[in-house]
Formats: sequence, structure tokens, C-alpha cells
Amino acid sequence: MNASPCDVGIVVIGRNEGERLRRCLESLASYHAVVVYVDSGSTDNSVELAKSLGAHAVELDLAIGFTAARARNEGLELLLTILPKVEFVQFVDGDCEVAPGWIQLAMSRLEGDPRLAAVCGRRRERFPNASVYNRLCDIEWNTEVGIAKACGGDVMFRTAPLEEVGRYDPLLIAGEEPELCIRLRHAGWLVERVDAEMTIHDAAMFRFGQWWRRAVRAGHAYAQGAAMYGRSPESHYVRQLRSSLTWGALLPIVATAFAWSTSGFSLLIALGLYLLLCVRVFLSSQRRLDPFSAYIYALNCIGAKFAETVGAAKYFVNQYRRKRSCLIEYK
Repeated sequence: MNASPCDVGIVVIGRNEGERLRRCLESLASYHAVVVYVDSGSTDNSVELAKSLGAHAVELDLAIGFTAARARNEGLELLLTILPKVEFVQFVDGDCEVAPGWIQLAMSRLEGDPRLAAVCGRRRERFPNASVYNRLCDIEWNTEVGIAKACGGDVMFRTAPLEEVGRYDPLLIAGEEPELCIRLRHAGWLVERVDAEMTIHDAAMFRFGQWWRRAVRAGHAYAQGAAMYGRSPESHYVRQLRSSLTWGALLPIVATAFAWSTSGFSLLIALGLYLLLCVRVFLSSQRRLDPFSAYIYALNCIGAKFAETVGAAKYFVNQYRRKRSCLIEYK
């Protein structure tokens, strides 16, 4: 059966997604639900396209910094204006296509368990073999199912708990979903990831620079998340930040500092440690990945440490300057 507009609304966010946005909106047509599209300063015809496909459109004020969190909040605001009593809201990134039947399945899970604030499923890459970077995204999306600590950008929420905890933090340029889930858990709610197809994502990453910026953004999220919740029982992103700074900054600095006095031996030790880490990640990831995927995933885990360190440094510098961080985009 189709989702009822009285029960569920859909918020799509995007910027210059082109045909990806068309696929996204067309995948929602069969649900006959109210769709709100939030545009973050597109220079293509995204707004006109969304309206032509029946969506309500919101164009964010250019004078205020863009964040995905802010876009989702403003989309929800309009949705609640149109449907004040809507019980569920499905958030979708504009570069994703929603799988057939997902909306009904997510609603069924939320209706069946009153403890759940949110339900998400499997996100897949549309073209995982188009580049190693797309493949890495596909690996990243393959997470464990069950009660989860966090969701991603594509997720169905029960609107009541979302309103209860104050929605997304609009100031976060990355990592806004895990941060929101922390507040939901503190309020007694649960988040579930089910073993079902949810969305097909189109990363469209073909250049090293895109991968680098995406990793920089992750490092920024680690630093900001650890600053916000690192001292709490959550120890949010503390392990990830420590790992990034150790491998991406501390080890190279120490090895370089002692290179002259050790005739370069310290550099060889550092190289050996990186190789050992790479082998360790490769062997552990072979349990769930094919050999080639395990290989590129291991290399990614090493290389990303340096980009993540740059992202963490950006956060710390901006904090020192009392300056708000700008959005880090990879597309």
C-alpha cells in the first residue's frame, strides 16, 4: 500500500545535483506523500526541476552559511507547516534514489516499536566500480544492522522525538547525524538499522581531490564531535581523533625530528609501522570484503589519516580564532 500523506512527509536536500535529483524525486512519486526540497544555493535548475515534479521548494538564505543540518531543519519546518500532525519524516540526500517499498517498511518498524526514534537501512552506491573512490563509499555504507549508535543522512524519523531534542544542530558542517543520535539516546530513544534496501547513492567521485576533501571533512567532524562529547561516557569520536592525529601528525613529526640523529632509521621505522597497520586492516577487512576491496580499503585507512589531521587542525584553528567553520564540499 502507499504511504499516507497524513502519516509521513519527505524532506530532500541538495545542491547542483542535476539528474541525480531527478532520479531522487521520481523514486518518491509512488508514495504520494508531501515532498519538500531544500536547495543550498544551486546554480543549475534544481529548484525549478523540483517544483515541476511536484515538490515544495525552499531556497536557503545565501547570507547564512550552508549546512546539511540547517537544510534538513528548514525542510522539516515547512513540512510541519503543511502537515502539522505528520508522524514520520523521511530525510533523503538529493543524490540518492529511494528503494521501492522502503517508506512502508520504515513506517512499519517505527509503528511496531515505540522505543525507536529513527530507522535506516542499507545505502548502496549506484556505480561502485566507476572509481576506487566510489568503491570506498560503497564499503563505508556496508555497516552492521540492529540497534545503532548513529544514522546517516538518509533516515526516517518519528517527528515527536526529533522535536523533543531540538532537531539537528545547524552549526555542524559534518557529523550532524551522530550528534543528533547522541541527544536522542540521552533522551531515552533508540536508533535502528535494518537489513533492507533503503537508498542508492551516486557519489560521483572520480578525482583524488574529492576523496581528500571528504576525508578532511571527516577529520573536522572527529575534532568537533570529540570537543562536544569526548568527556562524556560516549567518548564521541575520541578514538577516531586520536588515531588520526597519531598516524597523520605525531608519527611523521617524530620520525622526521629524529631522522638526522638516527641516519634515517626513524623514517624506516615509521614506514614499517604504516605497513603493519595497512596489513592489519587488510587482514581484518577480508572477513567481509573481496581481496581488492580489502586492499583499497586498507590504503584508504592509512591515507585518510593525513587528510583527517588537516580537517581536525582546521577545526582547532577556527576555534582559536573564534571563527565559524565553512562547509567542506567534495563535489
